[in-house]
Amino acid sequence: MPSHLTETERILYLSSVIPFDSPTMVRALGGLLKFLERRRIGVELEDLTVGVPILAFKKFSLTHIVNMDKDTYCVLQIFKTEVHPSVYKLASGLKEGFSLYGIMNRCRSRWGEKLMRLWFMRPTRNLKELNTRLDVIQFFMLARNYEVVQTLQDCLRNIKNVPLILKRMTVSHSKVNDWQALYKTVYSAVGIRDTCRSLSQSIELFARVAHAFTNDLNYIASLISKVVDFEESLTENRFTVKPGIDPAIDEKKRKLMGLSDFLTEVARKELDNLDSRIPTCCVIYIPLIGFLLSIPRLPTMVDKSDFEIEGLDFMFLSEDRLHYRSARTKELDAMLGDLHCEIRDHETLIMHQLQAKILEKSQVLYEVIEYAGQLDVLLAMAVMARENGYCRPKFTQRNSIHIKDGRHPLMELCTRTFVPNNVDSLEENSRIKILTGPNSCGKSVYLKQVGLIVFMAMVGSYVPATEAEIGPLDGIYTRIHSRESVSLGLSTFMIDLNQVASAVNSATKNSLVLIDEFGKGTNTVDGLSLLAAVVRHWMKMGPSSPHVYVSTNFHSLVQLKLLPDSPLVQHLTLETYQDGEELVFFYQLKEGVATASHAANIAALAGMPAKVIKRGVEVSELFRSGKPIQRIDDPTKEGKLERCKTLVEKFLALDLQDPSLDLQEFMSQEVLPAAAAIL
Repeated sequence: MPSHLTETERILYLSSVIPFDSPTMVRALGGLLKFLERRRIGVELEDLTVGVPILAFKKFSLTHIVNMDKDTYCVLQIFKTEVHPSVYKLASGLKEGFSLYGIMNRCRSRWGEKLMRLWFMRPTRNLKELNTRLDVIQFFMLARNYEVVQTLQDCLRNIKNVPLILKRMTVSHSKVNDWQALYKTVYSAVGIRDTCRSLSQSIELFARVAHAFTNDLNYIASLISKVVDFEESLTENRFTVKPGIDPAIDEKKRKLMGLSDFLTEVARKELDNLDSRIPTCCVIYIPLIGFLLSIPRLPTMVDKSDFEIEGLDFMFLSEDRLHYRSARTKELDAMLGDLHCEIRDHETLIMHQLQAKILEKSQVLYEVIEYAGQLDVLLAMAVMARENGYCRPKFTQRNSIHIKDGRHPLMELCTRTFVPNNVDSLEENSRIKILTGPNSCGKSVYLKQVGLIVFMAMVGSYVPATEAEIGPLDGIYTRIHSRESVSLGLSTFMIDLNQVASAVNSATKNSLVLIDEFGKGTNTVDGLSLLAAVVRHWMKMGPSSPHVYVSTNFHSLVQLKLLPDSPLVQHLTLETYQDGEELVFFYQLKEGVATASHAANIAALAGMPAKVIKRGVEVSELFRSGKPIQRIDDPTKEGKLERCKTLVEKFLALDLQDPSLDLQEFMSQEVLPAAAAIL
């Protein structure tokens, strides 16, 4: 904010930046500024009178964000973190497991991966943004653009961590690898720009890239290419300038290159003046110390006093070699000086000048990161869509969902054949689907399939279906059992109810609600009653009801007619066939209600022992017919009689006159256990 403004002018200035008619936003901004000031972000080492510099405000609107909670991301398996298999990363290393993000992430750059994760975390219902993304994917899906896809992905592979490199340049901590990475990034960005300029400018992203990737990229690439000697820099492990950039550096390097032969000649002259007992000598150069005469240590040189040689100044002993200063080495110091340090200092100065020029043009590098990330994500989605036969979803203003031959994007990769199924949720009817059927028939897969297809459409991706038409959605709510939730035991249903309550309270007519096995883990009557009450609540909303998909094993919901007849409700099941004792699953969705749970067949498929299954069927039949259920481990009459005789004998053996007799202990230790065994 300009410092010369008055208080009134400051308020006017702020009102042009911050919407004061949104008090919650103003309060949140105040909290953020307070946090930054308390942490001293960016001014940690400055005086307390120096405030945290705020460069700009950027507003982010949540209007178009599709509401999804963490549980939805988990049960739909959009993200899944696994422990890294490497033994070196076993303790702390994590990697993406088998998830939607895992199979969709074909990105070539780190920024593409980050942006794809961000898009997945922020699905949108902004139709303009979604169609813009789909236009790019559709272009890359065309067979004639296959080479363009390969070219762009090869270029994107070289887009490096530019913000980190620029940050290091700002504090003058750049390394040789940073210069190499920056040059590759800029050179590849020029290739991306030239490719996009040759493509149809009617596609918005290509036009943005062509406009944003200015000639500043050529300027930066030319500067780095002309100045930096990458081969020598890697050898020396420091910034090195190419020949012809600075005559003074070239002259000093020329002297340094011819120094070896020159020092050999100086050493030969020094040897002529030394004691004949000294076999060899050499003249060496040590940065910051200068030129020294080095001779081997003779056997007679024991004490420090033996190191003294007339005409030489002893410096130090290292690895059985003595180092001295002579008149000639002093002349060399005066004549040549500290060449290494001078060259380094001069090259460092040139590096700072080069950094300053690059930082002046840094805005174009941030543009490269932003648009290269978008291009990388959309290319990855296009590759995935082409390989798996996905289709472009259509968005409609009608409050309906129509998906033809939908497939589960993860499950179809795990099976040889996958049976596709349709989804039809209309504006006036069939908005509430109730799925029944035996376990393992595919109910949960179908629910997740619906959720994943809708989610993929909301991030601007092609979807696994033949046709897909989706109306405006503002939220996806789920209550689907995952493997982790089963281990929660008695608290599972409490979590389930919290999730269902969120859907009941928050879902609108533009929401998708997926509920799997409602009431699992609770009393049958309670679970059935709550399920009926929740469904009736949505039925009363009429056409304003959300798109609801409920799977349940409570067949009584239909048999007892707990729901009134309504065009809003559609009963669905997945087709099965009973072939003798074998149950065959077709995984094909059809209208109707399952009449049996086929629990015995499912148990057999799960590997349950036949004896246990047989007993389960017997108990089930007795329970349905209202007959008493006899214990299979019931003792014989002879055994009961023997136990009764033993208990009577214990009673007869009691001496009731004995003051030490404890009748209470006798009853608890002897009588009650025996009675339990008899009964």
